[in-house]
Amino acid sequence: MQVERVCIVGLGLIGGSLALALRLAQRTAVPTFPLHLTIVDTNPETRTAAERLADVVTDDFVAGVEGAQLVILATPVRTILHYLALLPAVRPSGCMLLDLGSSKADICRAMDDLPPAFCAIGGHPMAGKEVAGFGAATPDLFQGQTFILCQTQRTTPEIEAAALDLISQVRAQPLFLPPTVHDEMVAAVSHLPYLVAATLMQAAANMADERLWPVSSSGFRDTSRVSGTNPRMMLDILLTNRTAVLTQIAAFQEQLTAVTHLLQTADEPGLAHWLNETQQAYQTYRRFKP
Repeated sequence: MQVERVCIVGLGLIGGSLALALRLAQRTAVPTFPLHLTIVDTNPETRTAAERLADVVTDDFVAGVEGAQLVILATPVRTILHYLALLPAVRPSGCMLLDLGSSKADICRAMDDLPPAFCAIGGHPMAGKEVAGFGAATPDLFQGQTFILCQTQRTTPEIEAAALDLISQVRAQPLFLPPTVHDEMVAAVSHLPYLVAATLMQAAANMADERLWPVSSSGFRDTSRVSGTNPRMMLDILLTNRTAVLTQIAAFQEQLTAVTHLLQTADEPGLAHWLNETQQAYQTYRRFKP
């Protein structure tokens, strides 16, 4: 089934990059496919900027999703949950649904509870920047990146095929994961790194010495980069994936305690072994993410 009528709800960095990538794919695909694109966003400046991309731009969720074959929810997680609760009344005849939220368990449970008229799958493109908003969106954001899909009780071959086609159009790589496994993994490689970077930034700033920033070099810049991520977005992510994030914080604290002990006891062989293990783990990681 060719999906020709798409509605993207939320035109921030992720939703905006998706809209740009879909329009680029439409221009370069052979043969080209027709795409009627509706954008729903509450920010008037974003709506003005989106007029060049979309056939319809509105701040009205109800009007925006009307008639769409595929509705893509690209807002923060708690807003996605709000819209999922509205959809049965707004679209009683159902539609295909894909979300792009950063945590998946709560969203997929909400999708499970949708009426049978809906077919839905959870999604999370593993791409982003430390800056937010449509102004930071680019059509190549997803290119070569992993795009996670989480099946739900409302996942059908139709929505799965539509999601895979969309992932192909934006040149990402699909990976199917159960929702809870997704949340555990992103807590380790995305949400915890943000907290570590934020804690590092707080510790450095608390030195309250204006000479510190000129002294800092690329190591501090690279390690602290994600601490510049939009706080409102991270608040939503951390609270909706709280259990998995707390588990990863505990694991991180264990590692920090272990290396603290090695330093306190001046255990040179032990510290050297710990550092070598860390380097080897990093080299393994870089084989997957060069």
